[in-house]
Amino acid sequence: MKSAVETLNPTRVRLTVEVPFEELKDSLDAAYKKINQQVTVKGFRKGKVPARVIDQRFGRGAVLEEAVNDALPKFYTDAVNEAELNPLGQPEVDITELKDGETLNFTAEVDIRPAIEIPDYSGIEVEVDAVEVSEEDVDKAVEELRERFASTSPVERAAADGDVVTIDLEAKVDGEVLEDGVASDVSYTIGSGELLEGIDDAVKGAEAGGEATFTSELKGGSAAGKEAEVTVKVTQVAARELPELDDEFAQLASEFDTLEELKADSRKRLENMKQYDQATQAQERVLEKLLELVEVPVPEKLLEDEINTRKHNLEHHQLGQMGLDLAKYLEIQGKTEEEFDTETREAAVKGIKTQFVLDELVKQEKLNINQEELTEHLMRRASSSGMSPDQFAQAVVEQGQVPLLVGEVARGKALAVVVEKATVKDTNGEVVDLDDEDEDEDETTESAAAAEAESPAEEKTEG
Repeated sequence: MKSAVETLNPTRVRLTVEVPFEELKDSLDAAYKKINQQVTVKGFRKGKVPARVIDQRFGRGAVLEEAVNDALPKFYTDAVNEAELNPLGQPEVDITELKDGETLNFTAEVDIRPAIEIPDYSGIEVEVDAVEVSEEDVDKAVEELRERFASTSPVERAAADGDVVTIDLEAKVDGEVLEDGVASDVSYTIGSGELLEGIDDAVKGAEAGGEATFTSELKGGSAAGKEAEVTVKVTQVAARELPELDDEFAQLASEFDTLEELKADSRKRLENMKQYDQATQAQERVLEKLLELVEVPVPEKLLEDEINTRKHNLEHHQLGQMGLDLAKYLEIQGKTEEEFDTETREAAVKGIKTQFVLDELVKQEKLNINQEELTEHLMRRASSSGMSPDQFAQAVVEQGQVPLLVGEVARGKALAVVVEKATVKDTNGEVVDLDDEDEDEDETTESAAAAEAESPAEEKTEG
């Protein structure tokens, strides 16, 4: 077999392959054997029909077609390996010549990973938010905890903001009560915004036994997105009572004995959260600076697939769970379809570039992934998916996703290398030493890298 490579552009090549006919022998034998098992010829036992009879009865062309289809993947793979290419996706194959007994010639056009040169990135500088926790921040956190320990007691008065009302609901569309539009004994806190738009105005001022009707667009169910006439009946009004902010509350709501200890712990938790956010911000901004330094051509077919994948996931998974379609989502976001398409394309380009650049860094820095790192990453992914580690691991193996997880960890390590060499300062001008952050830094680095690099590129490089 002989092969040659023609570069069509930085991300696409054409392979020209010439195969001597004798190299098709194994595939021809397999083709005759396969056809033998599928046909019946009078006078011959099944599977024992001679090749010349198959040629006469069914045509030599059918055998050649079967043999070529069997042999092409191997010849293509050999040509790719010989040229040391990194293909993306499936090739477009064209058989240019097939002479029985002489030769098989074909071409294969395929997208490839572009050659990327990573420049010196040690001079990257970024600015992040300073870690500052005010007294107001602490008071707000304690107040939120206090809200969680609020109690309620029925009152005989009109409902007001903050009250908890027990209500019955009935929704009609076009005068017909919906099968899934009736609910009883629903507990609702006025002002929480957790139910239908317009319900606050309907129940405020109503006492137990009061009833009101209002119109609202349904958020979910069989008539999601439609205007409905909703009748709400208040069966009970209850006032929320907050516990006193004192040592007794601290003992009730936490493991601490005093309110001051509870506040100190709240401050520490807020500082940890802000440090986590700061580390994530640093990684995201360092990544952006890195991408600005590198010229990365993006294969058009890969980009098109990535855009379609992002749109599909949004429309059929995320929006579907919220009972929205794309048109309603864009209306809520205040975006035109053109703006949405532009943003999706930009995000897809960034995702593909991120993956290419970080994968190149993995090779350049000779980064390896050990079993402990992979297991830790798997545990975090399992936790975020709501599955047990065993369930998640089984799903990963069954779906052949182990290489994807390895890639995520490797790209996270590559980004960490760049962040380590970057200069990070906060808005106060102070240098931020991310090495002093807690062990969650590895998790945020992997998350930042994975979030940008979520694209079909990885699964398509395996073929």
